[in-house]
Amino acid sequence: MTQFLFHFLQLAHYLYHMLRVSQLFIYPIKSLGGIELTSARVTDRGFKYDRRWMLVDSNNRFLSQRELAQMALLKVSIQTEGLLVIHTLSRKQITIPFEPQTNQTGAFTIWDDTCMGQYVGTFADEWFSDILDMDCRLVYMPDASERGVDPEAKYVQEYKITSFSDAYPFLLIGQSSLDELNSRLDIAIPMNRFRPNIVFTGGEPYTEDTMAGFTIGDIEFKGTKLCARCNIPTIDQDTAIAAKEPTRTLAKYRRGKNNVYFGQNLIHTSEGIISVGDEIEVTRINQMLNSLTLVV
Repeated sequence: MTQFLFHFLQLAHYLYHMLRVSQLFIYPIKSLGGIELTSARVTDRGFKYDRRWMLVDSNNRFLSQRELAQMALLKVSIQTEGLLVIHTLSRKQITIPFEPQTNQTGAFTIWDDTCMGQYVGTFADEWFSDILDMDCRLVYMPDASERGVDPEAKYVQEYKITSFSDAYPFLLIGQSSLDELNSRLDIAIPMNRFRPNIVFTGGEPYTEDTMAGFTIGDIEFKGTKLCARCNIPTIDQDTAIAAKEPTRTLAKYRRGKNNVYFGQNLIHTSEGIISVGDEIEVTRINQMLNSLTLVV
């Protein structure tokens, strides 16, 4: 074994030793409040319930906090009878049954992608339209609707599906990465600004950048690309007030291809249950996951 390889293996062991799942999140209605879980079921298109519902405008285009920061004030919880949505300011609430109340379907646009879905019901449309002060409708993705990941195969060559997420089933972030970012900020921000699905402890800051393959229990995940961040991390998820941070700081050292990056998008090859405390075993490292040179 060459000295270089020996030192590389030592470094790899140090960086990837004892990574553990520390938080799990789902976002049942796209761009509304998330739900923290202790265990989550991995399905064919991501965590169970994650972004299976979505609000759309009169043109059937998705709505998000990018344009409507007040969506952050709509908090979601899972109840026996469906999703309970509460508006934190007015305390108005609505329960969304797990099954849509109509048979009406449509084609809905997420960025440059179009997928099929089902309208939930006029009661939901009227409630959300009133709360957000704009005409909108709530839609659901049934199991029969399959939305392919990365249709142009820029990052994923195999056929995988996702829900109403922006592009991929999962977002992974290391707690060390947020801690390092917060050390650069005057006011620390919480993890919910970045809306991850899986958070882990252990490793160095931005260890997730190079995790090209890893397992949690019997479930295999593959890193696809670093996550380019929009303006949502600048929105306080409790007040819906936007600021310049953390984007301004991230742009100083996490910039490339006219974007700032934080976290990594994932696909998966199997299903099952993962829980907080589970060990993450890294199986493949890719130092140039995106052929991207970040500003340091």
